[in-house]
Amino acid sequence: MQKTEIKQETGDSVIDIALDTIGREKQALVFVNTKRSAEKQAEEISKKLKSTKELEEISEKILNVLARPTQQCERLARCVKKGVAFHHAGLTQKQREIIENSFREGTVKIICCTPTLAAGVDLPAFRALIKDLKRYGGKFGMSYIPVLEYLQMAGRAGRPRFDKYGEAIIIAKTEPEKNEIHERYILGEPEDIFSKLAVEPVLRSSLLSLIATEFVGSREEIMGFFGRTFWAYQFRDMAELEEKINRMLRLLEDWEFIKSSSGGNDFVSADKMDEDSFKATMLGKRVSQLYIDPLTARKIILALQKAASLKVLKTFSFLQVISATLEMRPRLSVRVKEFELIQEKSAEYEAYLLENEPSVYEPEYEDYLESIKTALMFNDWAEEKTEEDLLEEYNIRPGEIRVKLGIGDWLLYCSEEIARILNFKDLIKEIRKARFRLKYGVKEELLPLLKLENVGRVRARALFRNRIKTIGDVRKAQLAELSKILGPKVAVKVKEQLGEKVNREEIEIPKGRRKGQLSLEKF
Repeated sequence: MQKTEIKQETGDSVIDIALDTIGREKQALVFVNTKRSAEKQAEEISKKLKSTKELEEISEKILNVLARPTQQCERLARCVKKGVAFHHAGLTQKQREIIENSFREGTVKIICCTPTLAAGVDLPAFRALIKDLKRYGGKFGMSYIPVLEYLQMAGRAGRPRFDKYGEAIIIAKTEPEKNEIHERYILGEPEDIFSKLAVEPVLRSSLLSLIATEFVGSREEIMGFFGRTFWAYQFRDMAELEEKINRMLRLLEDWEFIKSSSGGNDFVSADKMDEDSFKATMLGKRVSQLYIDPLTARKIILALQKAASLKVLKTFSFLQVISATLEMRPRLSVRVKEFELIQEKSAEYEAYLLENEPSVYEPEYEDYLESIKTALMFNDWAEEKTEEDLLEEYNIRPGEIRVKLGIGDWLLYCSEEIARILNFKDLIKEIRKARFRLKYGVKEELLPLLKLENVGRVRARALFRNRIKTIGDVRKAQLAELSKILGPKVAVKVKEQLGEKVNREEIEIPKGRRKGQLSLEKF
């Protein structure tokens, strides 16, 4: 088969290799270290290519994933029109699916992506082009990525089902850099793998889960189980490991997620301690079933206790609590120029906050400000700001927004369940209201209309503007009136949901006739 000839005169190594790959009728993944770099690199490559009708159709699909396309959507659609895409966590799930499927079908030839695409995705890439091997590491600045991560990216090239071999290409700018890369990655050994049980949140959750499911009961059974884990094999010092587990057991008992036969007595003799047994409380079982960190559950409980003593609560009260949890990490970072603004916002909501503000000198203060900023983003969404508004204000992309909203919905549901067990009946309604506002991105006034199927934030707001504010108002409204606001099909479905028989001919628009145009006979 004759190969497509594409001239390589750009002087940019990445673009030239990408064009050469297309010229060979092959596909490539270009790995960069940031979302912004992925978008810019895709644009640069796309400028050298031409669009096709098939690509224009895919581009249109991507553009219409959101009701109101953001600048990112438009940028991605322009790139895809030329057979190039960018792929990162900022895209919506649907956009990522379209790109991956188009790449598998061979329509999209180049994907510029962050390393997240290196794990668990089987794509027909002949080449894995690795542009960046350094990543920003906070206070340590830019540092080289682990060898294991490099191997993950390089391993995307030449997948057995698609090619007999593949090429992993690293871009080096200088001879010393080339030598460093060769020594570090080509000749380097992969790093050791460490057990996740060594991380406290994982240990807390695992321990509670084992006790809640009655997989283990006595202290002896608990130590026996963990003694057979990879963590124990790596740790080797079983005495210190047992101390960590005992400390965690005391913590779970203090938080009333488990209870022991010794009643939490720290002065039990060593031989009697081994005979000590544990059972999960009703609260502990539910926390385990909800798959949240026990520390998060404890944070929620303390917040609920404070909320019960407040006369006025706002949706923001609960949004800040869930934003402060470990599950919400990484939270929105607070830039230096935003520091004072976020502090002002914190002061504005101080009377409604369910978490005490730490001292500005404490290490937790930065986390606190990040939780305020994340809660502000959630609150703006609940005040009906669009994805484009949030992108401009918080630099958070649609895909990231959806992920955060999903986590937020889950954490508010957990809060509702914990409130029910602890008998905070008055708070359940407030939490549920916050949850629905966050889920649908609407002000409180629109909540009654969201009970209707096919009515989301946009249609609900359209109804409200037309003085249709409740289900009763919808019932009273004429079908023709609803049709103008929601469209004929949705209007019919809405009326039928309310148990009304609908004469569809009232709103049917004959072919070739404009909406609203009447015949002389009907006039």
